[in-house]
Amino acid sequence: MSAILRREFATYFRAPLGYIYLAIFYFFGGQFFSAVLYSMTNSIGTVFSSMFTVLMFTIPLLTMRLMSEDKRLKTDQALLTAPVSLNGIVWGKFLAAFALFGIGIAITILYFLILSSMATPQWNIFLGNLLGIILLGGSLISIGMFISSLTESQMIAAIGGFAAMFFVFMIDSIASIMPVAWLGAIFEQLSFLTRYNDFTSGILDFSNILFFLSVVVVFNFLTVRILERKRWS
Repeated sequence: MSAILRREFATYFRAPLGYIYLAIFYFFGGQFFSAVLYSMTNSIGTVFSSMFTVLMFTIPLLTMRLMSEDKRLKTDQALLTAPVSLNGIVWGKFLAAFALFGIGIAITILYFLILSSMATPQWNIFLGNLLGIILLGGSLISIGMFISSLTESQMIAAIGGFAAMFFVFMIDSIASIMPVAWLGAIFEQLSFLTRYNDFTSGILDFSNILFFLSVVVVFNFLTVRILERKRWS
């Protein structure tokens, strides 16, 4: 798994993709942080809550090539017959994308330190927000990687990723128009946005942590099943 992780992580910086992702992330993060400074508050939660939209558009950039590129280059068979488990392949690729994502969100530590120099630091709120975006990012990466495993086209994987992220964002709206109450309640329980907003509001609920971790495990499991089917086809 570690070999897959190193290879995939290095690939991000052999091409412009890794730099483009970080540039976009830092640009919008800087814009949100500037808005906080102009408002003369120390509410770091405002930055994190705005990041949800940024992740919708940037996560597909991270995941579009994770699985589809191997299919396009016809290197997937060599990878599937390599002395590494399917779980190792999937989790190695996942952790590579997650590591780059982590480099992006690390800038929020600098934002918090700047705000802390102006007012009393709210460490509990910051750490709760940081945990929230880590869990959200991991779950979205696992969804995007699953979609990438379904196609050999990076473009289709990116478009599918954008569509999935948009659906995740719209779950609350879908729940509100469900004609059956119990069906709407189910969609509400699947709301990424509501659960993430709990973190940005300073609410640390174990059920939200469990939800995002479950999404990671489920979609990585589904990606393994896709590779398993490919191995035996």
